[in-house]
Amino acid sequence: MKALSQKRRHPLAAIALLLMGLLLTGGLYAVATTVNQAKASTTSFSASDVEEGGKLFAANCATCHGMGASGTQDGPSLVGVGAAAVDFQVGTGRMPMQMSGPQAQQKPAQFNAEQTKQLSAYVASLGAGPAIPEEHLLDGKGDAANGGELFRVNCAMCHNAAAAGGALTRGKFAPALAGVSPEHIYEAMVTGPQNMPVFSDSNVTPEDKRDIITFLKTIEANGSPGGADLGSLGPVSEGLFVWVAGLGVIIAFTIWLTSRTS
Repeated sequence: MKALSQKRRHPLAAIALLLMGLLLTGGLYAVATTVNQAKASTTSFSASDVEEGGKLFAANCATCHGMGASGTQDGPSLVGVGAAAVDFQVGTGRMPMQMSGPQAQQKPAQFNAEQTKQLSAYVASLGAGPAIPEEHLLDGKGDAANGGELFRVNCAMCHNAAAAGGALTRGKFAPALAGVSPEHIYEAMVTGPQNMPVFSDSNVTPEDKRDIITFLKTIEANGSPGGADLGSLGPVSEGLFVWVAGLGVIIAFTIWLTSRTS
């Protein structure tokens, strides 16, 4: 009994109990989150969508991603990426890739809307992941002012404050967002394609994502009220361009004037 009592009072017992509690709590949270994601990813698809998507995947995607989407040396595993990732990559034509390179290039989509839905259904059936967004989040009726603030804080460092895109490292780039559908903008935020980080609902809520989409569609519709935007490079770059161009015109005019008088 004395030995048992000493073990219970061991200084590491409290740490061990704390670790066990953390592991148990984290495990239960992960299971609950996974179940919710799985339900959200598969409820909008039928069994026939999953079946047809499996056939399309085997014929067009398994060469790189492996049978069952388990991944190969030429392509990552797609288990758990969710329907949103497939709808974005296939819907924008980035997948299947046309050629290898720093990042997948956007091109005309190889699959139609129904086939894209079927591929999304198949991949969603393999594991929990982000679902295709609901229509009310894509209606462009959010708070554009809040969306602009969120965009400048979270996105402008790569996509430019005017969403005109920008260069990254090693030949990679953040694309311009004009002309991108609200659905694909939302899916990019929740899946983090290419070099983009994932903006989960815990750090950017669905309503905030709706506001960002509203902001992007607002500036796209308004265009450049000040005239030529010079690529939307920003006030410093644009001001420098105007200064250099203006100074060049003055120098050229001075040279012409002095040559005429001589």
